[in-house]
Amino acid sequence: MSTFQSWAQVRDAFLASTRVFLADLGHGLLAVGHNSLAVLGLAVLSAAFVVGGRADVRGTLEAQALDWLLQRQESRTTDAGDLFDQGDLSAVDRATAVDPSELSRQQAVVAQWLSRRYRVAPEPVARLVQESWSLGRRVGVDPTLILAIVAIESSFNPFAQSSVGAQGLMQVMTRVHDDKYEAFGGNHAAFDPLTNLRVGVQVLKDCIATAGSIEGGLRHYVGAANLTDDGGYAFKVMSEQGFMTQLLQGRSVPPTARLPVPPVATAQNGVTVDAAAPTSPTADVRVPAGKAAVKPAAPSKPAKPAKIAGHDAATKLALAQ
Repeated sequence: MSTFQSWAQVRDAFLASTRVFLADLGHGLLAVGHNSLAVLGLAVLSAAFVVGGRADVRGTLEAQALDWLLQRQESRTTDAGDLFDQGDLSAVDRATAVDPSELSRQQAVVAQWLSRRYRVAPEPVARLVQESWSLGRRVGVDPTLILAIVAIESSFNPFAQSSVGAQGLMQVMTRVHDDKYEAFGGNHAAFDPLTNLRVGVQVLKDCIATAGSIEGGLRHYVGAANLTDDGGYAFKVMSEQGFMTQLLQGRSVPPTARLPVPPVATAQNGVTVDAAAPTSPTADVRVPAGKAAVKPAAPSKPAKPAKIAGHDAATKLALAQ
């Protein structure tokens, strides 16, 4: 036998052995896999019976599976490059704004005037005017009085906060009236314009009912019910309301119209009277009932938000200490 034939036989024997080894290995792996799958199936079936008998475990697993599927869906549809392109589909619904053309004629006149006077966008102001009219009808308060308080308190800044903690459009003392915010989800709702407006109107209504008059209610609202002087707060609010009343009567009031200086209380023969402030012929201002007829003083800066709103004098004194 030649050397070539010997190597050919060795090669054939090696190949035959390799084929037998691989066939046996394949059969072995198939058997192991089959048995493993059978065991796994039995385990899954047993787990399904156990979970199926416990509603709490089943609910937890379903919630986790749903969360996982939602996360996978979001990861496929959103990436860091298009976050700003997709936007928030509910943002428009959450915005405190309305087209001024949707308002009544009277509401639109007031909204446009307030927008120019306080240099704020007409759409959110229009929504506040609309809400003020709705709240005014429900609680029996003149909507222009509500808007005048907002103007004097915060100049239509929904994020305003005073040094003593009065917050939002109507500068309600959130710590004092936290119970009124519970229905809206908590104290942080004070910075939601509509929520603050609704709570503020509720406080205002209670103050007016307690005092028995609008002017007295304003003194209660600002926390000066038991004080001799409210710093001219009621006079300022009612003067601002007077501007809007003139607008509704068809009269022209420039957005730059200045609030008059509150009359100074002086004592004459033991009786306290209101002395007229320095006069100016530049504007015609309605004077609240019970006040001496006055004309506005020379132009001055718009009134700043009141320091305290929506609580009694005892609270004010306690906060000042």
